[in-house]
Amino acid sequence: MIFSPASEAEACTIITDARAAKRPLAIEGGGTRAGLGRAAQAEATLSTKALTGITLYEPAELVIAAKAGTPLAEIEATLAARGQRLPFEPMDHRALFGAQGEPTIGGITACNISGPRRIQAGACRDHLIGVRLVNGRGEAVKSGGRVMKNVTGLDLVKLNCGAHGTLGLLTEVTYKVLPKPEIAGTLALFGLDDARAIEALSRALGSPYEVSAAAHLPAGIGSEKPRTLLRIENFAHSVDYRLRELQKLLAPFGEGLRLIEDEAHALWRDIRDCRFFAEPRDRAVWRISTAPTRAAAFVERLAAQRDLRCYYDWGGGLIWLSVPEVDDAGARAIRAALASSGGHATLVRGSPDLRSRIDVFQPLAAPLLKITAGIKAGFDPDAILNPGRMYAGI
Repeated sequence: MIFSPASEAEACTIITDARAAKRPLAIEGGGTRAGLGRAAQAEATLSTKALTGITLYEPAELVIAAKAGTPLAEIEATLAARGQRLPFEPMDHRALFGAQGEPTIGGITACNISGPRRIQAGACRDHLIGVRLVNGRGEAVKSGGRVMKNVTGLDLVKLNCGAHGTLGLLTEVTYKVLPKPEIAGTLALFGLDDARAIEALSRALGSPYEVSAAAHLPAGIGSEKPRTLLRIENFAHSVDYRLRELQKLLAPFGEGLRLIEDEAHALWRDIRDCRFFAEPRDRAVWRISTAPTRAAAFVERLAAQRDLRCYYDWGGGLIWLSVPEVDDAGARAIRAALASSGGHATLVRGSPDLRSRIDVFQPLAAPLLKITAGIKAGFDPDAILNPGRMYAGI
């Protein structure tokens, strides 16, 4: 059973009726991220596909608002026509999941999806300034607006960005956008091992040259040679100058080569979308967040126990791992290896069976789990919306 409300009022009615009938609802946007998180324990689906359209766009104010089911491609095309963009470079999961359909702005928001530019521009939630949603009581809720403000109390905007639809059905979102730069230039270093590459990335990120993306691809990830990549964006003359200075700064790590712009654009897309691990599909894909200085040691510890492939984004702070999906021991090994480094491990792609048995998201300490359950109960007292999507029983 699929419900597709055409208005917020209709969504309120559907959720109110579902609550009365004790019928849990799985929330769906474009269906491109259905494999992200645990499978919701639901009897029906509540889709945002009929909630479409840009409701506000003021280029001079750098603000755009749209209904949750609006395709991301429509948002990006509208912004590009006025020389603007979403700053956080959202990942497209379709290659990784083998999914069809179109990513929606509501799905991007619900999952707090960001990309390589996060290290400079911030995450999705950092640019979200307003939401409209329907909670599990069937009530329409509005939070935030068209300008950024200091917030006292519970920030409902940030709270719902990354809640994976467990607190409410997003019906409309408002974002702050930024001008699109004239060009992007990418500097590549070759042949560095993981630890040395992260050292180079850290030095570049600590420089005044405003690096907008920093990644390391070990040997076998799209090439036979290891590649360490740094991106700079802005006006052409500024990019040219800063890349030359960055080459001088990183001379101890080898001679840097500026990549052709089209080649570099495709490479950053592959890094953003984790296309290197799209095949084979029977391997589990994990997303590890840790301190860059500890990333290489974590991978080395895990590689001694497991067959793995990996690459690094966010200057080494984000590790993408591809490992065989055999049993629950893989999850235990990853989190045990991460324990001494500190950080979080999230299963991004795995079979439904595996996702039902293990903690997909980093397990919460008992006090945090209690707080999470309390917030869920406040928004959705009867656990109607995406129950169990993030944590079992919540």
